Amino acid sequence: MKQQTMKFIWLFLMPIALYGLYVVFVLIFGTLNDYQPEELIKIEVINNQELIASDSSQFNLMIWNIGYSGLGAKSDFFLDGGSMVRTDKLLSQAYLDGIKSTISAQKNLDFILLQEVDIKAKRSYKVNQFESIAEDLGTYSRSHALNFNVKFVPKPLTSLSPIGQVQSGLASYSRYKVTQANRYQFPGSYDWPTSAFHLDRCFLESRIPLESGKELVLINSHNSAYDGGKLKPLEMAYLKEHLLLEYDKGNYVLVGADWNQCPPNFAYDSFASENADDYYQDNIPEDFMPLGWNWVYDANTPSNRKLSASYEEGKTFTTLIDFYLVSPNIQVIAVEGLDLSFKYSDHQPVKLTIQLR
Repeated sequence: MKQQTMKFIWLFLMPIALYGLYVVFVLIFGTLNDYQPEELIKIEVINNQELIASDSSQFNLMIWNIGYSGLGAKSDFFLDGGSMVRTDKLLSQAYLDGIKSTISAQKNLDFILLQEVDIKAKRSYKVNQFESIAEDLGTYSRSHALNFNVKFVPKPLTSLSPIGQVQSGLASYSRYKVTQANRYQFPGSYDWPTSAFHLDRCFLESRIPLESGKELVLINSHNSAYDGGKLKPLEMAYLKEHLLLEYDKGNYVLVGADWNQCPPNFAYDSFASENADDYYQDNIPEDFMPLGWNWVYDANTPSNRKLSASYEEGKTFTTLIDFYLVSPNIQVIAVEGLDLSFKYSDHQPVKLTIQLR
């Protein structure tokens, strides 16, 4: 009887002990391989173009968080209350094909600023999305800044197939010459051990020379989510200081971003849905930037949807967190959100036409 009892206890405790060893191993592995980038990293500009931008030209831009081609209309996500860790391979490829065809269909785009573009990740079946998109674009310079570089993400801990390896980040494409591309690390981080497996938020700056000798400074950014209000204020203060410094130099400054917050004074629940009371989204403070700086967005088109379930129009909660910020010396000609019914991503593209004053 005693031997049977010991055997039962051993069979009961062994899975717990093995799981404990797995967690310890993951924590040690993640900590030893934690990506800790410097504040400023110069990024390679691939296929750099020779065309110099004219100060008198109009410029057409598009921003889009493509959700690593894993968060289209048929998908949900476990961190948002859904059940999926990653999308089926065929569906992921279909999302990427749709993303590429949507971008290619937008004629005369001078600059394209994308977020959540994977280089190599288990969640997107190790497809280099950065290069795949470039193949369709052709004669564009391009640069990519990592903001998610983890060799093994164990979330969810109870899953037999967790997120795994992720190399992903910000991708910027330009029809014009880029004199320099820089990755700026935002201040602040999550506490350990979360920090070892989470994003290292940054912005990617592309410096576009103009015929006058001035520069158009384009900033591609993706601010923190799930931060409990701890990190975004630090990121925003750091970004503001950088923007004002560039503007004081006489440059033209434009930010295109997934801000993970709504524009100043924009009602986060502007778009009707059955479960609007279940969500809340912060706003950027009205007085965040000095007078003359302009927040630019299409108030009639949602840019983001929540991922607790697959997308259903009128039921899924949608809001607006993807938009632009432009300096006082830039005139806005037009802005348009592209309503794709979130077919290929949990975000929607936003186009912008500007003129330098």
